[in-house]
Order: sequence, then C-alpha cells, then structure tokens
Amino acid sequence: MSDSTLVLLAAGSSSRFDMGVKKQWLRINHKPLWQFVADTFSQTQRFDKIIIVASKEDIAFMQNYADYEFVQGGVTRQQSLKNALHLVNTPYVLVSDVARSCITDGLLERIFKEKENYDSVVPFLKVTDTIVYDDKTIDRDKVKRIQTPQLSKTDILKAALTTEEEFTDESSAIVAYGGSRAYVTGDEDAHKITYIHDLNKLPCLQGPSSDTLSGNGFDVHAFDDEGIMYLGGIKIDVPYSFKAHSDGDVALHSLIDALLGAAGMGDIGMLFPDNDDAYKGIDSKELLRRVVRILTNYGFIIINVDITIAAQKPRLNQYKEKMKKVIAEILGIDKARVNVKATTTEKLGFIGRSEGVAVISNANLKYFNWKKN
Repeated sequence: MSDSTLVLLAAGSSSRFDMGVKKQWLRINHKPLWQFVADTFSQTQRFDKIIIVASKEDIAFMQNYADYEFVQGGVTRQQSLKNALHLVNTPYVLVSDVARSCITDGLLERIFKEKENYDSVVPFLKVTDTIVYDDKTIDRDKVKRIQTPQLSKTDILKAALTTEEEFTDESSAIVAYGGSRAYVTGDEDAHKITYIHDLNKLPCLQGPSSDTLSGNGFDVHAFDDEGIMYLGGIKIDVPYSFKAHSDGDVALHSLIDALLGAAGMGDIGMLFPDNDDAYKGIDSKELLRRVVRILTNYGFIIINVDITIAAQKPRLNQYKEKMKKVIAEILGIDKARVNVKATTTEKLGFIGRSEGVAVISNANLKYFNWKKN
C-alpha cells in the first residue's frame, strides 16, 4: 500500500477560460480533461487513492466516467482542499490542479525524492525576464514561479490550514505555520491552463474524438380538458392541453431526453423531478435552455435533432415551421438542422382515440474542438 494520497482540484468555474466550456470537461480523445489527468497519475501507481474535488453538479456526471473518490468543493481553493483532506489518512498528500495537465514521471520523481526531508516539496521555475515590482527592478534570481503538484506531510498541512488566512498554495500555508519547504526543479510542460491559448503550450494533450454521439428520447402526455397547449415550444390554438407537472410540452421533453441520452447524462426526470414544486407549471423552453447550457459547459456541441410527433389531434402542419424556428434558436443551431415531423396512428391505440400525444426525438452531438481555437 502506498503512503501517499493524490488530491486533484477540479471545482473551478473556469470564469477566465471564457469559452462556455468548463476546462475540466475539454475532451482528450473521449476522456474529459479531469479524467485524463487522474488516469495519468493513477498509472504511476504511487497513490493509495485518488480524490477528485469537484462542484456538486459535476460529481454526479463524473461518476459515470470513473470510480475515483469524489468530494464536493468549497467556495475557495483552500476550502476545497480542506474538504478533501478529511478523507486523507496517508502520511503524505500530493495536491495538484486538474488544469495542470502534463505532469511527467521525472517531475514526480524529483518531488517524492525529498518527501522525508521536508514538510512540503514544491516544483519551481526560474524567472528569465526582468522583474519590476512597485516601479523598482528586483533581483530575478530571488523570484520563483511556483507550480503544482506539491507534496506535503498530511498532518502538517491539516494543521496549517486551520487558520482563516487564505493561501494560494499549500507550501505557503505550511511555511506560515512554521514548517519547512523544499524546492525542486519544475517543468515548463507542466503549464497551467488558465486561458484558451494556454492549450497550445501543452504537448501531451491530443484533441477530442471526432465521433458523433447519438441519443433518442420518448415521451407521452394525455390530454386535459382545460388549460393552454404548448407543443414544440409554441402555443397551439386548441381548447385543451396536456396533463403534466410542467407545461406538458411533450415534444420538448422528448427532445431533452434525446440530448441527455447523446451526452450520457441520464434523463429529464433526473434533472427536473416531477415531484419538485420548483418545476410546477414551468415553461419547457426554459428547461431546454438549461439543458443546452449544461451541454455547453460539459463540452458538447449540438449537431442536429429530429422530432416525430404522433398525434391524431391536433393537426400540426401549420405549426411545424414555427416549432423548428423556436427550437433552433434555443439550441443555437441553424433551422435546417432541426427536423419536425407530424404523423397519425391511423386511429389506432390511445393516440388514435385522441387521448394524448407521443413524441420520439433523436439528437446528435460532438465534442467541442478546442484544437481549432
């Protein structure tokens, strides 16, 4: 059994990345970045366990990909780390950022070589440019660019973080606590992803797979004798509606399931439970907008969708173009890539008896191609 635990910090919102996609969800072939980094560390066989710190909404989706241990992040990096440290019971803990993706065996070897001699071990790079601070040129030989991962003695790090003072890295907290710090030579390839152009500095990362991801969705709603009918995102001029917890837009519900299916993200009931009053009577267009934002954050691009509405009534020919326009605007794609079909069941079954409507949808996604930016 190893005497070290790895903590990977991946709870950031990527606010400075400015691409809509969370950087931890950029794809390396099919793997999201956080998994690629975790798997790379795992292959070194240096760790008793790997803990990944992520936002609450990300954890459920991350668990579809890998069996690492996950913990919810905090408001700050330091709070996120403290949350993870509750699960660390090895003498040493290595802390790294998922955004620092290209960590070599050589760098890890230099770090672990010093673990018994110091309370913390940090990689650093020398500064070669002239450094001016407060309008004064300072000795650049006294300046270090500190990197992660950083190795710490677990008990010392836990004690050092009991303070309310915020530190930007683990070694600074340990030094402030009175502990010792060793510096080892860092690695230029261990560059941290902060902005989109940083991706060009990381030779270890290949681009995303070009595969198409397909999903389908199916939904049914019975008619209600009163209310307003919404179908395909528009109001239908009939004196009846659908029985439903939300506005009952069976077409958009089916489409949402198709999109979530293509992304491997479960179904509409998992995201928007029908026993939650927050969604009572809600406009299904808003639910679709939320799903599109989620897909974007997680690195998916919508290619096209195809919707088939099976209804004996109402007649929908006059509404199909309006549906396509509304759906295309929400999905952020050309109207030509939204197909809406309407058919009857030749008076067979519950649909043929005019008791309700069924809709089947198909959606195709691809990964956001960060290599093109």
